[in-house]
Amino acid sequence: MPTITAPSEYRVEKRRSHATVTLSSGQSEQGCFFLASSSTRHDGPERVADLLNSEAGFFPFEIHGDDGVRTALYHRSHVVFATIAEDEATLDPGYGVATRRMISVLLSNGQRVVGAVRVYRPEGRDRLSDWTRQPETFRYIETADATLVVNLAHIVEVSEVSEP
Repeated sequence: MPTITAPSEYRVEKRRSHATVTLSSGQSEQGCFFLASSSTRHDGPERVADLLNSEAGFFPFEIHGDDGVRTALYHRSHVVFATIAEDEATLDPGYGVATRRMISVLLSNGQRVVGAVRVYRPEGRDRLSDWTRQPETFRYIETADATLVVNLAHIVEVSEVSEP
């Protein structure tokens, strides 16, 4: 007779968020982040940026490859950026009133990204240099095609550019 086990009281239900993760090795993988239904940082569900900024070390990522689906553990410090399917940057409180800056960044893997960032600082302290000094390691950059969550440790150069 099969043994039936009760669900663990420590199990946390997760939802999947589709993304492409670009690593310092040069490889990119399509798949899903596993996100909690609530966040300790704000009201509402956990976001990819919350997960990446939550702690150091490894996180699970479900890879959808040619050989099927598998889960890998990636170290946050080797994530250059994640291209996310959801436009979660717009969910930040104050998004609509934060100063918008157009930037160009050169990443450690040689890629250049041009897009917009939001600086959540009072007027006069809302420069690009203020954005670079915020405590979060992973930040949103909104490009014309997608929303990226970029690891500041992999930004080699950042400069402000004019609107296209």
